Amino acid sequence: MIDRLMDALSKVIALTHIQGSLDLRCQMAGSFELDHPQLIPGEAPFHLVLAGCATLLFARRKALELKAGDFVLLPRGIAHTIKGSGDERETTVVLDTSGPLPERRNTDGEADMDLLCGRFMYAPGAADLIMSTLPDVVHISFAEEGHLNFLQSVVAMMREEVKQLSSGALSIVTALSEVLFVLALRSYSKKEGIPPSLLALLGDSRLSHAVLAMTKEPQKPWTVDTLAKQASMSRATFARHFMERGATSPMDLLTTLRMRLASDLLAAGKLSSADIAERVGYQSEAAFAKAFRKKMGLTPAAFRRQG
Repeated sequence: MIDRLMDALSKVIALTHIQGSLDLRCQMAGSFELDHPQLIPGEAPFHLVLAGCATLLFARRKALELKAGDFVLLPRGIAHTIKGSGDERETTVVLDTSGPLPERRNTDGEADMDLLCGRFMYAPGAADLIMSTLPDVVHISFAEEGHLNFLQSVVAMMREEVKQLSSGALSIVTALSEVLFVLALRSYSKKEGIPPSLLALLGDSRLSHAVLAMTKEPQKPWTVDTLAKQASMSRATFARHFMERGATSPMDLLTTLRMRLASDLLAAGKLSSADIAERVGYQSEAAFAKAFRKKMGLTPAAFRRQG
C-alpha cells in the first residue's frame, strides 16, 4: 500500500509543480515569540522542529504544542506565532545572513529550540489538486508515524547539513524538505475522517488502485467498469464509494488529470495538439479541444499562446 500510495502521490505532485524553498534556521532559547504574518496566495509555509519544543499560536484556533520531529504545513499561509516556554526571556535576536542559509538566534549558548522554516510555492490550477484538499493546518508528528528510524535519519541528515553548511548543503536540505512534504501528505491521507478529496482516495486501500491506474496510463480508454476492476469492486459499489471518498466521479477525476498533463505538454511546446490529444486519451483533436476548453476555460491553442 505504501509503495502504491507514494507512486500515485509522486505522479500527482509532478502535475502540480509545487516547489520547496528553505528560508531560515531558528535557534532560540528562553521565552521568545516569532511572528509570521499572513502570506500571499500560492505560498504555504512549513516548520520542522529539529530539536527542542515550542508552541504554535493562531488568532482563532487552538494552539499546537510542537516537539522534535514535528512538521507543520500551512497550505493557505495563515498568520501564526512560534512561542518559547523558557523561564528567562532572551530579548536580542540576531539574524545572520552571511551563509547560504540565514540563521536567527537569540542566544550564544545552547538553544531550547532548533527549527527549520521554509515554504512551498505553487500556482493556482494544478496545485489545487492537493492544496485545496488540505486543512489550514497540517500537523504531523513524524516521531509517532511508525517509520521512526527512517524519519530520524532524514531529520538527522538535515540537522547535520545545516550545521556544516558544506558545498551543496542548501540544495540537499531543500530536497529533503520536499521529501517530508510527500511523507506529510501520505500521513494525512491515512487519517480517519478526513474530508472527501483526492488525498482521501489515495488513502483508501482499494480506490487508490484506480487512481494509480489513471495517473500511470492516462491515455487508456478507461471506463467506470474498467476502473472498478482495478479496485476489485463492482461498478455500482466503486462509483458510490469513489464519490463518497473523493467528492467527484471517477470520470471527472480522470478528465482533470488528463487536462493537467495536457497543460504541461502544451506549455512545453514540443508536441502538436493532435499528438497531445493522443497522449492523454482522446481519439480526435476535436474531442480533446472540446474537453480542454470545458475544463480549463480556453482552447489548447489559446492556452499555449498564453504560456
